[in-house]
Amino acid sequence: MNRLRFDAQKPLDFIAIGRLCIDLNANEINRPMEETVTFTKYVGGSPANITIGMSRLGMKTGFIGRVADDQMGRFIVQYLEKNHIDTSNVITDKSGSVTGLAFTEIKSPTDCSILMYRDNVADLKLEPKDVSEDYMKQAKVLLISGTALAKSPSREAVFLALDYARKHDVVVFFDLDYRPYTWNSPEETAIYYNLAAEKCDVIIGTREEFDMMEQFESHRGDDKKTAKKWFDYQAKIVVIKHGKDGSIAYTKEGEAFKGPIFPANVIKTFGAGDSYAAGFIYGLMQGWDIPKAMEYGAAAASIVISSHSSSEAMPTLEQIESYIQKCKNGEMITK
Repeated sequence: MNRLRFDAQKPLDFIAIGRLCIDLNANEINRPMEETVTFTKYVGGSPANITIGMSRLGMKTGFIGRVADDQMGRFIVQYLEKNHIDTSNVITDKSGSVTGLAFTEIKSPTDCSILMYRDNVADLKLEPKDVSEDYMKQAKVLLISGTALAKSPSREAVFLALDYARKHDVVVFFDLDYRPYTWNSPEETAIYYNLAAEKCDVIIGTREEFDMMEQFESHRGDDKKTAKKWFDYQAKIVVIKHGKDGSIAYTKEGEAFKGPIFPANVIKTFGAGDSYAAGFIYGLMQGWDIPKAMEYGAAAASIVISSHSSSEAMPTLEQIESYIQKCKNGEMITK
């Protein structure tokens, strides 16, 4: 058991709010962007990827966000619908905004970077009026991510969604998803991240992301003290990721669980956090204990970093279970 309580009477399992964009992943890998000529287009954005991952795992999902009134915006909506995600609360922005683009550079399996185009993007035009209280109260889970807090009016829309979630007993997950290029300053980032985290039941982020949030505090870098801070608010579980060294989940009851690491034929590093979140959240929603949920999250992450895409590679439950079994049987051979 993981002590989270999900209202089984609610018709929607999972709703995410925030970033919907396009990933353009380099086809010519193991070379710099300057030498890359062709790219493959995928739906991107951390909350979008996690929602796609949850849907692939059989959960009933929806999304709250804005897309541009252009070909890319229509591609995003069509892809979400193809993946059985409810788009009734995805709004087409008519203000002349554009779709955010992320060009990926894959120099090596461990040397990857992203070139972002985020000026005047539709997802940050999300307004409080776009957030329906009636829609929110239908969900068992709300996922927020940090990028949506970077600008107004998207920032206010997220805080309204958080208020509705608390009012209607929706379990809130916060994927920190820190993208420094979206923010005006580290200080602004820390303040709004902290205000949002106070309202969340589960907080998931890297050690570096938590360090950013703690820049005004003296305990930076101490996992136990980081987790303890949030248990004084709403948090019941805090997951701190340490890259190739795995993750540690802390609970309000004082427990600590170290997540497993699975082998992978790594193509690129991005997408790991999103697939981990989908597998982990799915497990918690099944009522599994935290170590088992972490195991499924870790396996999902290994599958995605062994693939060219993030969203398209989000695995099904059968794929995750098969991957775990092959690893336990010693059948996975990495390069």
